[in-house]
Amino acid sequence: MERLKTLRRLRAMSQEELAEESGVGRATISRIERGETGAHGRTLRRLAAALGVGVEELVGAEGDGA
Repeated sequence: MERLKTLRRLRAMSQEELAEESGVGRATISRIERGETGAHGRTLRRLAAALGVGVEELVGAEGDGA
């Protein structure tokens, strides 16, 4: 999920910092960013909250090619 990496970098956060803020494991964040696994439900909500965005913003660009 390229959008996750973009938003994380825009906020100058490392994967470790995002993991601490969201409660999602750093390895999981890494796998999501590389597209090895998807994020659904609670994980998406936790990541979005930690990044200060809505879930729609986090996943919205995935379907429109951005």
